[in-house]
Amino acid sequence: MTELWRMGAGELAGAIRRRDVSSREVVQAHLARIEAANERLNAVTVVLAETALSAADATDQAIRTSDPLGPLCGVPITVKENIDVAGSATTQGVAAFRDAAPRRDAPHIAQLRAAGAIPIARTNMPEFGMRWHTDNALRGATRNPWDGTWTPGGSSGGDAVAVAAGMSPLGIGNDGAGSLRWPAQCCGVAALKPSHGRVPVSGGATPFAFQLLAVHGPIARRVEDLRLALQAMCGPVHSGDPWHAPAPFDGPPPPTPIRVTMVEDPGGLGVDRDIAAAVRRAGELLGQAGYVVEAGDAPALERVSETYFQTMERFGRLEEAATPPPGFLSADFERLWRQFNAPWIAAGGTPMADPMKARAGLYAAWSAMMRKAPLVLAPIATAPPWTIGADLEPDWGEAWIMALRMVVAPNLLGLPSVAVPVGVAGGRPQVVQIIGPRFREDLCLAAAEAIEAAIPALTPIEPR
Repeated sequence: MTELWRMGAGELAGAIRRRDVSSREVVQAHLARIEAANERLNAVTVVLAETALSAADATDQAIRTSDPLGPLCGVPITVKENIDVAGSATTQGVAAFRDAAPRRDAPHIAQLRAAGAIPIARTNMPEFGMRWHTDNALRGATRNPWDGTWTPGGSSGGDAVAVAAGMSPLGIGNDGAGSLRWPAQCCGVAALKPSHGRVPVSGGATPFAFQLLAVHGPIARRVEDLRLALQAMCGPVHSGDPWHAPAPFDGPPPPTPIRVTMVEDPGGLGVDRDIAAAVRRAGELLGQAGYVVEAGDAPALERVSETYFQTMERFGRLEEAATPPPGFLSADFERLWRQFNAPWIAAGGTPMADPMKARAGLYAAWSAMMRKAPLVLAPIATAPPWTIGADLEPDWGEAWIMALRMVVAPNLLGLPSVAVPVGVAGGRPQVVQIIGPRFREDLCLAAAEAIEAAIPALTPIEPR
């Protein structure tokens, strides 16, 4: 049998259900893999061995007594440190919150448990999720398993690395500005940013911008595991989330053949050569699978980017005037935002009287495009993973905002996007995204699977 830590979530659940292997054996295999790999990678921050093994034993007992089992029965998962897991600190990557342990799970974690998943560990993130590299004063830096000199991405970098290195078959993070898809691009794994409102979030004093732009989603090595995870995460629940919309997972069949707009260079502002080649390769594979792929561009990308950054700047603060005390955040984080603040504000363009009015018009334009071609194939970031420390350089911010133009569009417009690997170039994994209409994750996942079927698996890998 394949080593257990190399198997996907669906494979493991099937093997456990058939009694080919016990859930305890699966959990123990991943605990051993964490012990073997994490010292070099620092992706896992807290190991939940005792509670995970207890849950595994309960799963094995349920199988022996033929109790009903969920689709993720006995499968270990990792969870980012800004998501509530009962009894484990939700640190946000900040030292002051090292003991901030909630009494209950976030709604989607409770649903994953109900589906049989077992939280095995917590994963690293940048402070407050506000950096595209994973490092903080509490836990330290996470390394990319492909090359320790490259960023692993952020802010869900810990989960992307844990999945890429085989420490977990399934990671649970979130995405407000590419925080699932960018680490997937850096680490060569698959990820799913769901539609806004698809997955319930906890109530509380969350700034409006994060309510509108950020969503919870999974990271995995195989697209089928993203589907399993999302179906478990998005069921009906009383979460106190005013945006939650328990829409059916599968929508009506679209006209066939399904049309795809291939956006190789979003906005015509330049794209890395290898990334452009990856988009073209994915387009070829979709064509071979029966999709009609036509080169094009997405509507009003400059305005989309401006509206995103203006919304985040105006409505993304917990308190209007409050500033953290000295030493509350790491020196690198403070340096980054001192330098990045001006490009961040400039990216919003001319102040709008009402950014939500602009958003409505942009959504209408994208909807019109998607009525003709439901799917968009595009880069994630138009730049490759950069060398660690590059984001601390004074001239980094403006170029990075340009590279994010196709990342932030699904966040602003509430659209689903699946990140899927398409190969390796120059030693770096190449990952593209499939964007679809709101609540049509099913279409995005099917297209991603068509690409994945022709690509040898890139992960799990040994740290390099």
